[in-house]
Amino acid sequence: MMVKLIMTWNIREGKETEYLEFLTQEFAKAIMAMGIQPTDAWYAVWGQGPQVIAGGVAQDLRTMEQALNSEAWAAFRERLERLVTGFQYKVVEHTGGFQL
Repeated sequence: MMVKLIMTWNIREGKETEYLEFLTQEFAKAIMAMGIQPTDAWYAVWGQGPQVIAGGVAQDLRTMEQALNSEAWAAFRERLERLVTGFQYKVVEHTGGFQL
């Protein structure tokens, strides 16, 4: 059963340029190296809730757990959290459509 990682966050004020560089140059490459395939990313221009929602899938729960318990994930989170606030994530069964 495929599982999906759903991440949410807000971009830190004053870090927008550095965040965009990280997003375009490092983000996908980093999670793909952990066995997670990026699937979607959403940016909210206005309204309540997180500014960014991003997702990626893994072939199974074991692969996802290995990724989320790895040193690579810890380094990824540390790098991302310097650029964002309110970082949260969860793992759900992948249904193939938009998921929150």
